Amino acid sequence: MVNVFELMIEYIQSGRVTIDKTKYPQLTTAHDPCNYTRKSEMAMGKSYSDEIRWITQQICENYVDMYPSGMNNYCCGAGGGAWAMPYDKERIYYGRVKAQQIRETGAELVVAPCHNCRDQILKGLTKEYQLPIETMYLWELLSESIVVEPWNEEQIAAATALRDAQFERDGVVMEELEEEEE
Repeated sequence: MVNVFELMIEYIQSGRVTIDKTKYPQLTTAHDPCNYTRKSEMAMGKSYSDEIRWITQQICENYVDMYPSGMNNYCCGAGGGAWAMPYDKERIYYGRVKAQQIRETGAELVVAPCHNCRDQILKGLTKEYQLPIETMYLWELLSESIVVEPWNEEQIAAATALRDAQFERDGVVMEELEEEEE
């Protein structure tokens, strides 16, 4: 099993994706979700806070860490699925420390890899504490930063041959391909 952070790192390091580092010039920080730091450490023996930072820094040259960060970072207040629960006042109250932590970085962009954290920061804390920030998922930041270059005829032919070989190996028959052959 491969973690999505490990896959992103592999794609960046191998050159499978090319990143436009000018896309996000603003000061950026990364939030460490409880699920990907503390819970992952306890359950799987691996925290992903370093990976989250490394990926973010490959995309955003103007980066600042929150303090504290990593295993000691503060919960955003939406942990344990609190975002989906009917406890808005409590969730916003518990998130006040995270809002202050974000404000102290001076960042204009916050990367939040977890869906609960992203929603809490984007839809809850930003509004309640008047944070002048943009909030994005990590995968969203990467996908929006990828340089997409059109393939030449040779690359298209190679990809088509690879696809056809895989289809033949796996016994896949595509209706579209059958129609083309007729």
